[in-house]
Amino acid sequence: MSRPTPSAIRIKNRWFRDAKDKSAAEQASAMAFIVWRLARRMLERMRGADFAIDAGRPYFDFMREVLVFLIALADRIAHGRLAPEARAEFTVALVRHVARTLADNEDELLGAAPAGAPSHGDAFVDLVNEIVQHYAEFGADPQPPPGSDVFHPDFAFVRYLGTRLAPTVPEDERRWVLDQVMAVEAPEAVAQVQRSMRELFDPSPRRARRAAQTGE
Repeated sequence: MSRPTPSAIRIKNRWFRDAKDKSAAEQASAMAFIVWRLARRMLERMRGADFAIDAGRPYFDFMREVLVFLIALADRIAHGRLAPEARAEFTVALVRHVARTLADNEDELLGAAPAGAPSHGDAFVDLVNEIVQHYAEFGADPQPPPGSDVFHPDFAFVRYLGTRLAPTVPEDERRWVLDQVMAVEAPEAVAQVQRSMRELFDPSPRRARRAAQTGE
């Protein structure tokens, strides 16, 4: 099975210019947009690596698992940057924004949930409440990449995403999922979430940051 060369993802957003004046809930709106884009990008890359993630139910099964992973990661980063009340406000709003976007897409493409069943949005919130507790059992990497100043997930945290994604692809492809996630998909997504959270909560001018780094 082919493996794509990782390509950097840079999601530009003017929101960061004024982020310091936003509430935690408002900042979550910007992060929800990024999380959704990253999940879509990961799905595209997996398809580009010849994983058969079909449109319809498999598509949303995959997206849900990636979205939960990214939310868990953003929440752990928020833990180190926000007071407990602000962290809770941020994470709750993030989940609600993502759930709304997911439900809108799922309702449009698959139809509303059957009568008597939870809505697509409520089902996603239930999944987040369940699975984020599993991610909470994992820790930070004891040897994070040089220069990392935010939470960097350990091996088990990232590996768990691979185990959750395996059932979303055909059975004969599942043995390759973990390698793809660990080597290609998770590192890129983690780096982007870290970078976005850093810019979201420390929106210092870009030129000033470069000057500090280069000694200008």
